[in-house]
Amino acid sequence: MRQTTLALALLTLAGPLVAQTSPQVTNDLTVDMAPQQYRICNDRPARPTWMDEIHPRQAYRATSMMELYEIRAWEEITASGDCSCDTRFPAWDSADNEYRQQYEGLAQGEHTALRLEWIAKRKQLQPMVRETCEAQGNW
Repeated sequence: MRQTTLALALLTLAGPLVAQTSPQVTNDLTVDMAPQQYRICNDRPARPTWMDEIHPRQAYRATSMMELYEIRAWEEITASGDCSCDTRFPAWDSADNEYRQQYEGLAQGEHTALRLEWIAKRKQLQPMVRETCEAQGNW
């Protein structure tokens, strides 16, 4: 009996707190299908379908692909001095082909090592890319 009273007292005290911090639950099952809006470059090309359909245990492949895509775009920005939307967010074809030919068959650990290399490269390029893109309004 004493445990039940204590449990009820705790629920009574926690009730308002839980209500304030819990997400709103509704029975509305509608989904907003409007295109995602970005701060810059809203006409970005769609990424390859396989990245959205990949099994969760192989998500590291999609993550590697995203790193490769971004590093290749940043290299192009650095080389050309152009940070237009087409350069910052190019079609995925080139990166997808490179990924499939060179990296797709690698083990998860090899993907991790590659991503670490690409992240280090991106950190090197970041100051120049940021300066270029800020000057052109695309950062």
